[in-house]
Amino acid sequence: MENLKIEYLPVKQLHEYSRNAKTHPAEQVEHIANSIREFGFRQPLVIDKDNVLVIGHGRLLAAKKLGLDTVPCVRADDLTEEQIKALRLADNKTNESEWDFSLLDGELDDILGLDMSMFGFDAETEDNESEGEYTKKTDIPQYDVQGDNVSLEQLVDREKALALIEEIERSNVSEEEKTFLKLAARRHYVFNYKKIAEYYASASEEMQELMEKSALVIIDYNNAIANGYIKLSKKLEELRIGDA
Repeated sequence: MENLKIEYLPVKQLHEYSRNAKTHPAEQVEHIANSIREFGFRQPLVIDKDNVLVIGHGRLLAAKKLGLDTVPCVRADDLTEEQIKALRLADNKTNESEWDFSLLDGELDDILGLDMSMFGFDAETEDNESEGEYTKKTDIPQYDVQGDNVSLEQLVDREKALALIEEIERSNVSEEEKTFLKLAARRHYVFNYKKIAEYYASASEEMQELMEKSALVIIDYNNAIANGYIKLSKKLEELRIGDA
């Protein structure tokens, strides 16, 4: 495989593909522009022999919004027209995936010096608040119970929180400040909700009730906010009936 040859080309010389099937709303372009402004242009565009975009339409729109003169490009001039068309679609399709929300929450908690809303991470929260009520348009994780045996120790990662608490204990701040900081350190607990769902499925009725009250799971046939929880609760009900 040959090394990529990066060219810096004037934005004015680049052309959007007129039949690009991937849309880029203004809000998304704003988020991409914020990312480029904050971190630099880290991903080259991919163009064909005629300077028509293959990959990177959103980044080109963001570059225009920022008034950039030149952008890094990689020319895919070794591909056929059919391969170019296929690559446009394949690049977008193969980048589709779900978030692992238990890990995402921990990563976002670690970022204290940047406003991640600039990159779209609180857009859904803002939408829900603006409506003033719960909505089914939330993106809630769903977990299919597999019947795995998991221990309580597997449900939460305390490593970072405990390391921070040790650092707080060694510090010279007041005892009152230490108490407050140790409470805040719990924000670094990372819950594994997939394993929590597995544990819930085989837990005692009392434990299940307490887990629901602790918002570790939401099981409510009549008032569940998202269909994912309704499906989960039905699956758990089937497992309970099977174990009876």
